[in-house]
Amino acid sequence: MAYLTTAGQTLRRKALAIEPSTLFIALLFAMVAFLVLTPLLLLLVGSFQLARPGEVPVYGLRGWRRAFTDPSIRDALWNTLSLAVVRQSIALVIGVVLSWLIARTDLPWKKSLEFMFWISFFLPPLPVALGWILLLDGKFGLINQWLDALPFISGPVFNVYSYWGIVWVHMTTTLGVKVLLLAPAFRNLDASLEESARSCGANPVVALIRVVIPLMMPAILVSTILGLIRSMEAFEIELLLGVPIGLFVYSTKIRDLVAYEPPEYAPATALGSIFLVVLLLLVALQRRYIGQRFYRTVTGRGFSTNPTTLGRWRWPIFTLVAVIAFTVTLVPMIVLAMGTFMRAFGYFDIPRPWTLENWQRVLGDPNLLKSLWNTLVVGLGTALSGAVFYLLIAHVVVRRHFAGKAVLDFLSWLPWAIPGILMGLALLWTVFATRVLLFLYGSVYLLIIALFIKSMPFGVQVAKSVLLQLGPELEEAARISGGSWFQCYRRVLVPLLTPTLIVVGLLGFISAARDISTIVLLGSSQSRTMALLALDYAFGGQFERGSVVAFLTSLVVIVIALIAHVVGGRVGIGGQR
Repeated sequence: MAYLTTAGQTLRRKALAIEPSTLFIALLFAMVAFLVLTPLLLLLVGSFQLARPGEVPVYGLRGWRRAFTDPSIRDALWNTLSLAVVRQSIALVIGVVLSWLIARTDLPWKKSLEFMFWISFFLPPLPVALGWILLLDGKFGLINQWLDALPFISGPVFNVYSYWGIVWVHMTTTLGVKVLLLAPAFRNLDASLEESARSCGANPVVALIRVVIPLMMPAILVSTILGLIRSMEAFEIELLLGVPIGLFVYSTKIRDLVAYEPPEYAPATALGSIFLVVLLLLVALQRRYIGQRFYRTVTGRGFSTNPTTLGRWRWPIFTLVAVIAFTVTLVPMIVLAMGTFMRAFGYFDIPRPWTLENWQRVLGDPNLLKSLWNTLVVGLGTALSGAVFYLLIAHVVVRRHFAGKAVLDFLSWLPWAIPGILMGLALLWTVFATRVLLFLYGSVYLLIIALFIKSMPFGVQVAKSVLLQLGPELEEAARISGGSWFQCYRRVLVPLLTPTLIVVGLLGFISAARDISTIVLLGSSQSRTMALLALDYAFGGQFERGSVVAFLTSLVVIVIALIAHVVGGRVGIGGQR
């Protein structure tokens, strides 16, 4: 008895001896693991669940058999892979060249051009698609009408409702991502390497292919894999342009299965599980490939930043890059703005085609005010919770040393490898499978949780990049002066990182305002955001109203993105260097 009493006292002393910061790290680790892994595990379990949510569970392989044998699902899988590979292949070649021209040459106005691509990165896909429908629709597209007026052309040349129409619209949204990811990496390359290649007789193009691209391979590979993942989660463009012609992809097929009556959750979750395995394999291959090689472009030796001279091609190349930047950024937005004033969307040749009725009807619609309120609530909820939580994760990963540090870093990055529609399906199944969470279904709180998880990788990486620039001396001085871990965090780090917190919060708000694929399965009429309202209007054939709501959503996103750009430029995030 005396021995047990002594052992109990020893355990209590050990428990009391654990530092609060250790308990905090353990709690943070558990929360991240719960938020990221629980939906995915329940998604895998749900793929074997044949009964409807709320009924007695019945397990079997019918969902998996359907996923592998249904011809329509096989077609959707093939379309997904085909579209992803084709558009990423094209975008990669163009994106590498654009990034090299902007970061490594004496191209005129290159900061302004990079800024235009930066804006295109934030443009929501739905408004961009609506803009291109006005230009490339097979019946009334403006460009087709102009071409049809030529004597040697008969009938429409382009049709946006097609495989290549989907590729084109995605291309205009993908190039911004490529430039955003690759230009900083190109900028960090020592120019002496290219100068050495040229001194050996290589022209700029040969130096780019033989020297620059091999050295940039890690950044190119990362952008390619991220591009493939983003391509696989693409939803609204495929829904708007593919479904009317019977072209389904993985994301629209999952929506189709869930929207069935009764819903086909088993094949939907099995289909999601298949893609989850494929994506995790892609991530593992990327980490294995980079881990076996060394790609050092910045060393302790001298660092040359001399740009490559384009010579007499300088202005012709500038014109070409400017046309591309103008096409992916301004053209769809200008045309969409015109569409908001059209009496019949896309019909420019009818009598009195312009009207203000669309704006009057939408601005007087209670659904818009409700959606605007939901957008603000979801955006602010994601921004405020994310800014604090992401910074805590980044601080623990950067400053603390413990056994599970690499695992926590990986878990915080994992949501980036999960397509939005899959994250939404996993959360939907989690809510159905956990009765205590059922009250969240259809509420804005579930949307905030989904977008909070989805935005975690970007927010944590941004916070980590700034924390790595801050030396630990300030925190050490505060601790020596008697400050606790929490006091150091609150009185030293938070004031220094306030601009970063603002940027992370703004980026979280943008993600929440423009996202559709993550929340399309989770939203209801009471929690519908402006992006979902625009999708409902457009998919329901009410393009006039849909264009107005999509244009307003784009304005909100662009204004917030500009504020983030200004604030981020002051702390070295997203600004021009």
